[in-house]
Amino acid sequence: MAAGLCPGRALLSRRGGALWALLGTARGRAAGPETHFGFQNVSEAERREKIYQVFENVAEKYDVMNDSMSLGIHRVWKDILVHKMNPSPGTLLVDVAGGTGDIAFRFLNYVRSVRERQLQQKLRHHQNLSWQEISKSYQEEKSNPLGDSQVVVCDINKEMLKAGKKRAQHLGYSEGLSWVLGNAEELPFDDDKFDVYTIAFGIRNVTRIDLALQEAYRVLKPGGRFLCLEFSHVSNPLLSRLYDLYSFQVIPVLGEVIAGDWKSYQYLVESIRRFPPQEELKAMIEDAGFLKVDYQNLNSGIVAIHSGFKL
Repeated sequence: MAAGLCPGRALLSRRGGALWALLGTARGRAAGPETHFGFQNVSEAERREKIYQVFENVAEKYDVMNDSMSLGIHRVWKDILVHKMNPSPGTLLVDVAGGTGDIAFRFLNYVRSVRERQLQQKLRHHQNLSWQEISKSYQEEKSNPLGDSQVVVCDINKEMLKAGKKRAQHLGYSEGLSWVLGNAEELPFDDDKFDVYTIAFGIRNVTRIDLALQEAYRVLKPGGRFLCLEFSHVSNPLLSRLYDLYSFQVIPVLGEVIAGDWKSYQYLVESIRRFPPQEELKAMIEDAGFLKVDYQNLNSGIVAIHSGFKL
C-alpha cells in the first residue's frame, strides 16, 4: 500500500538496496577471495590473520601440547620423515613452518650420525694408518661434524621462531642452523637453492597451498626433494569414528587445561577435517611440477608423508 502511494520512495528503496549490495560485493572483493578457517568461511586476509594469532597464542606450549595430543607419537612420525629423507653430509635443507625446530634438530642429529659412521668406516678400511693420521681425521671430524650441512628454519610467526631459538640454545644446537622469518607462499630465498624442502604439520595452515607448493618447487635445486608430513584422512571407518571422538571431545579440553586456549585447538582439529585427502594433495603436488610423487600413510592415514622430486 505505501509503495503504491509513493512509487518514488519504492524506486529509491530498490536503488538503495542495489547500492548496498554493490558495496557489500566491493567490500568482499577488497577482503579477498573466500576460504575457510576451520569450519568458518572467511576471507583469505582474515584467515591469515586468524592463523597467525593461533600460533602466536600456542607458541610457548606448542611442544607440550604436541606430546599431549598425540601421546608422544608425533616424535615417531617426525623420525620417520627424517629417515625417509636420509640426508647425507653436505645436504642443504629448508624446513618451512619449522617453528620450534623439531625437524631441524632431528636433521642435524642424523647428519652427525652419518658423518661419524663414515669416519669409522674410513678408519676401519685403513688399518695401516699411523696414530698421527687417525688423530688428524678425528680433529677434522670435530671441526666439521656436519660435513657442511645446513638447515634453514623458515616460519611466518615470530613467536614460533622465538620458541625454536630458545629450544636450540637450551639443547645446544648452534652450528649449521639458521632462522628466517618468511611466508611459505612467498619464500625469501633464491631459485634452485636447497637440496631438500620439508614442511611438517604446517601446510594445512597455509592459505594458498598451490602457491606454497610452487614456492617449494622454485627454491629446490634440480634433483631436489619435497617432503610433507601432515595430518590426513583415516581409511578405517571404525578408527575414523574413534579419532573424531578423541579429536573433538578431548583435544580442545587439553588445549584449555594445558595452554589455556580452547579455541586455537578447536581450530586445529577442524583444520585437519578441511584438509585435502591423500590423493587430492598428491595431484596438487604434481600440478606444481613435481615428479615421482607418492605418499606413505602412517597409523591408517591419521598422518601421511608425501614425497616428490624436482627433476
